Amino acid sequence: MANAPIKVDAQTDKLITHAAHFLGTSKKDVVDDAVREYIENHRDQIQRGALEALGQLDGTAAGSVRLLAKLSPAELDDLGGVDEPK
Repeated sequence: MANAPIKVDAQTDKLITHAAHFLGTSKKDVVDDAVREYIENHRDQIQRGALEALGQLDGTAAGSVRLLAKLSPAELDDLGGVDEPK
């Protein structure tokens, strides 16, 4: 599996470094465990957001633009709309 770099601020890096040291593990393992635990603890909120986003998609380019730009149909129309691919 390829590693994907992440960036954290200096204070967070310091916390990760201390946690890894005192837990006798790697910084990578601390971050991996923390992210997995965070996602598990927020799974319901993440699922609600994903389902809400899917509910807004209607299979059109305009629907995708509205979701990504957080625009209402009227706001998108006011901006000129979206030409749908044919």
